[in-house]
Amino acid sequence: MISPQAIIEEGARIGENVSVGPFSIIGENVVIGDGTTIGSHATIKGRTTIGRNNRIYQFSSLGEAPQSLSYKGEPTELHIGDDNTIREYCSLNTGTADGGGITRIGNQNFLMAYVHIAHDCILGDHIIFANGASLAGHVTIGDYAILGGFTLIHQFCKVGAHVMTGINTVSFKDIPPFIKVAGNTASPFGLNVKGLQRRGFESEDISALKQAYRTLYRSSLSFQDAMDRISEQAGGNRYVEEFLAFLANSERGVAR
Repeated sequence: MISPQAIIEEGARIGENVSVGPFSIIGENVVIGDGTTIGSHATIKGRTTIGRNNRIYQFSSLGEAPQSLSYKGEPTELHIGDDNTIREYCSLNTGTADGGGITRIGNQNFLMAYVHIAHDCILGDHIIFANGASLAGHVTIGDYAILGGFTLIHQFCKVGAHVMTGINTVSFKDIPPFIKVAGNTASPFGLNVKGLQRRGFESEDISALKQAYRTLYRSSLSFQDAMDRISEQAGGNRYVEEFLAFLANSERGVAR
């Protein structure tokens, strides 16, 4: 299942039932889990660990050195979980020494063509990036987020769980969980109701999140006063508490 035209450097660890297409290059410090499929002309380098049953398409570049002036050749890493799909021409870089040293991709994510994941980014699970979506360094993306085509997220920003962005969205601030944003710069466009319904959220939870959204985005309250009001409204709802915790912990400021 490994093409004779592929280059597997000595030291690489390849699991069972792994397929590697012609002209792909697997570096000496790469670990590939069982059942993973790698197309032709892919390059996997650096200290890259890939889990089980991933599908990596042709011309992808995984584990290359970070595009950071601070990087001086330190032994940083890229970790990719299980059951991910990484389409053509995606580029995923390793971390930097001053950023934690690891770029981390979770499980069951779908990265479409030309996606770029920069150094020290952290992706959760069940995420979709449409074609050309790109992250600068140190970005965190929550579970079930969907980034529309050519979405750009600035360095050190956080995108909450269940967020959906429109095509060509550009964000220089954090995006709270459960909402939709679009535009340059990103502006809120309501709660991601359809996405939450598809994932089995109860109607009362969606109603509680709608109320929190209206308080933050549709009232005339200041940011702190809106947070205080949401705290009063939460009533112990775990999703509203998650929304509120995201706001309280934002360091870049919230898209508003």
